[in-house]
Amino acid sequence: MPLDRALPRRAWHHLEPLHAVLYYAPEAFAEAAALGYDTATRWPSYFAWRAAPFGAASAELATAVCYSFSPAAVAEHVPAAWSVATPEEVLAARLRGVDAFYRGLLHGAGLPDLGEAAELARAAAESAVTAGRPLAAANAALRWPEEPHLAIWHAATVLREHRGDGHLTALQAAGLDPCESLVSLAATGAVAVPDFAGRGWTGEEWAAAAERLATRGWVDAGGRATEAGLAGRNEVERLTDELAAAPWEALGAERTERLLGLLGPLFLTVVRAGLFPAGGTLGIMTVPAPTW
Repeated sequence: MPLDRALPRRAWHHLEPLHAVLYYAPEAFAEAAALGYDTATRWPSYFAWRAAPFGAASAELATAVCYSFSPAAVAEHVPAAWSVATPEEVLAARLRGVDAFYRGLLHGAGLPDLGEAAELARAAAESAVTAGRPLAAANAALRWPEEPHLAIWHAATVLREHRGDGHLTALQAAGLDPCESLVSLAATGAVAVPDFAGRGWTGEEWAAAAERLATRGWVDAGGRATEAGLAGRNEVERLTDELAAAPWEALGAERTERLLGLLGPLFLTVVRAGLFPAGGTLGIMTVPAPTW
């Protein structure tokens, strides 16, 4: 069965929330607090969780891979994160938090065999070529958890970072710098401007990015996406899907469909757990499928 070109996006929709529980689950915040991180907001632990696979990452490295965050926002938390806990302690804590969340979620849920899903997810993740994809490579180098639910989470992490690294390539191919990448997306109406507040850009930086996009013809005087802007963002999404396709091509259409079928109940259970904000920037419910 040939691979449907929409399949990489469907796979992302299934896997993104399975990974993203790390940034929203109370159990993960409890682990972060136990390490000594301020949990009044999610950002101190977010940057620790995200950057720990690199070791004691510098602010410059974290800024490079967390593309859409302002350098100032990253520098507020990195490298200070490593004075609170070592990367090794952070990696152990993130697994404990995810484990506690999923054990509570799966108790008596009657979900399908997670062993088969874990095997398929791992096969897809291990087939991902990580050259030029630093976040995917850093996570792929970590030891695989033995428990099926954690193996699924780890596979989802590798695959979402593989897709995310490719997305940054697509943004750069479109000539969008970090702030422009957010302004151009907000201009389409897919994500509200306030949902990007945590990315740390000042009003002046946002306005300057909008002016640059207006000069290119991507946004109009009211900050709304023009036809050129919509086409440009659509091309970013098309290229992102294309660059994310290889692991699913390696797994094959039939096994990919089987994996998504097995993960369907888990996906719905996670989404219905009420962790994720109604708006926000995860993209699962907000970014429309491309029209190509």
